[in-house]
Amino acid sequence: MSFSTQLLTAGEDIWTAQKSHPFVVELAAGTLDEDAFLHWVKQDYRYLLDYARVFAIASSKADTEADMTHLMDVAHTILDYEMDLHREFASEWGLTPADLESVTKVPTCVAYTNFLVRTAYEGSIAEISAAIYPCGQGYLDIADHMAEQADTTHKYTAFIEKYTSDEFRDAVAWMREFVDRCAEQYPGEHDAMTEAFLTSARLEHQFWEMCYTEETWAV
Repeated sequence: MSFSTQLLTAGEDIWTAQKSHPFVVELAAGTLDEDAFLHWVKQDYRYLLDYARVFAIASSKADTEADMTHLMDVAHTILDYEMDLHREFASEWGLTPADLESVTKVPTCVAYTNFLVRTAYEGSIAEISAAIYPCGQGYLDIADHMAEQADTTHKYTAFIEKYTSDEFRDAVAWMREFVDRCAEQYPGEHDAMTEAFLTSARLEHQFWEMCYTEETWAV
């Protein structure tokens, strides 16, 4: 069994919880409250800025020129392509890119991005590979689940199509292969990789909850 598969097995309960979360269920059905979806657009936009930063930092720690190049390319793709999707969603609600850039992260988004950036700066390349993996594999698996549950085309279909696209599948396949190579190269890092993976996976689940409840700062 590949190490990436072992990680998914370790996080199976978290994956199940994500797929049954009301944000995911209602988005698949097209019934999700627009304010909850807009909360996701705003917070995920801010999240992606740091997610791209993590890939850029990881590039500086990569062992090979190929990995350095690919990790930097991913950072650019996030900033150029994936965030464009969020800008398009936002424009449907009359929000400009400047509006997105001025959004304040709420507690869960702060916790998740702080964890990723700290792992990027302080962790090994193996830990980083495991920490970034739940976002990619999670969105693919959950979007596939949404596609199976969706009966008709609706206002959130573009979300499902983006995260089930061939381009996104290819991106996740590379992340999975990267995790496996790191696990093989650094067998002493397996425990740290598992801990990083599970922390990110739990925060992925909490991100759906944050959006569904439209989390804000208490004060």
